[in-house]
Amino acid sequence: MISVYFPNIIDLFPELISSLWETILMITISGFFSTLFGLPLGIIMLVTSKGHILENPKLYSVLSKIVNALRSIPAIILFTALTGITRFIMGTSIGLKGSLFPLTIACIPFLAKQIELALYSIDLGVIEAYTSMGFSPFQIILKVILIEGLGGIINAITVSLVSLLSFSAIAGSVGSGGLGYFAIRYGYQGFKQDAMIVTVIIILLIVYFIQAAGDFLARKVTH
Repeated sequence: MISVYFPNIIDLFPELISSLWETILMITISGFFSTLFGLPLGIIMLVTSKGHILENPKLYSVLSKIVNALRSIPAIILFTALTGITRFIMGTSIGLKGSLFPLTIACIPFLAKQIELALYSIDLGVIEAYTSMGFSPFQIILKVILIEGLGGIINAITVSLVSLLSFSAIAGSVGSGGLGYFAIRYGYQGFKQDAMIVTVIIILLIVYFIQAAGDFLARKVTH
């Protein structure tokens, strides 16, 4: 049946598996570094916003404008604009290695904004109660915001990972490897429709897995 409906997949199977592995590495590595920088950035934006524990309108305004500006740049343009910097930092701007830096830069502001929005759901009355008990802002961040908002943080990371998968597919158009490159090279440029269809199916399955895992973890920590 596979040979009938997907005649090119058998020949391209090694390349497909290699591209799938590259995509998994892209999401895992870029997702890790995006969380490493995006999570604290989102928390800083939260606590420096109006009426919060470290209210700082000037700092919040600067961070918010930078994050919103980076989020508004289309991924393909951002990847192209970062080519020189990527080559300087990573030694190359193509393939798996060349994709990690621009993917991380694209995801950090998106994740930071998602984190900020998710943590706004924490009741300020709870934070004020801990403040009145003598908790420092740092203690409140560690013992209140991160704990009370853990479910929201997981949901924000989940949404960001799904977006990162989309970014990785777009990165394939500029030679960054992965499933996006496989689809463009064999499906679009090679006129192999079955290669495109299989790639789309695999991407949908990855999205489903990420979302299901994220929802499961979020339910676990909120019950």
